[in-house]
Amino acid sequence: MSQFFAGKYTGTPFQLFGVAHIAALFCLVAVNLFLIQFKNSSEITKRNIRWTLAIILWTAEISWHIWNLYWGYWSDQFMLPLNVCSVLIWLSGFMLIFKNRPIYEFAYFLGIAACVNYLLTPDLGIYGFPTYRFIETFISHGGVVTAAVYMTVVEGFRPTWKSFWRVLAGTNIYMLAIYFINTALGSNYLLMNAKPTTPSMLDLMPPWPYYIIYLELIGIVIFLLLYLPFIIKDWRTKRVSAT
Repeated sequence: MSQFFAGKYTGTPFQLFGVAHIAALFCLVAVNLFLIQFKNSSEITKRNIRWTLAIILWTAEISWHIWNLYWGYWSDQFMLPLNVCSVLIWLSGFMLIFKNRPIYEFAYFLGIAACVNYLLTPDLGIYGFPTYRFIETFISHGGVVTAAVYMTVVEGFRPTWKSFWRVLAGTNIYMLAIYFINTALGSNYLLMNAKPTTPSMLDLMPPWPYYIIYLELIGIVIFLLLYLPFIIKDWRTKRVSAT
């Protein structure tokens, strides 16, 4: 048990797309498929599920801060809830409880895009399975994706073209604000002020600030891919209505 919560885990380190990584991703997919069956359930059942998901998200995030505080890792340069996934962990809880549509728009586009990317390439280093950090990572980030999928499939929410542009504009405003926060704190949230010091795909891109443009374009493409199912659905609906 001491190794489970260890600040310096001495067991097998995380292996990208190793057995534990693939199993964790499979479990997340299975949870989402399981929740789909509640689409026609009563409102009380759906409310209980939303509350449960919200509590899981918040508990995971709070425990993450406690763990870092305990081991002396907490710092305002790294641990403030300013990264996209951290912000949406908190906001997704409110979305679930209050069925908040504005938050849903960001959870659907930004949450799924950012958290799926992190789940596929998590920065876990020495923390392989079974460790607290491994499990917390997949619960918190997977929970954001699950929350957005649940609200879409079970609760009947959906994005629109207006929400697409709102999220895009809101994200850019937030990125600009984070740049000034980074400048004040000496931090690098959202990678707005510099490339990461560790090897990453950003090494293939131009230097700062030009790589931000590339990230912006990649983000737009991902947002469009996430909206594609609804484009197809709306096209089919109009085609049927026209016949």
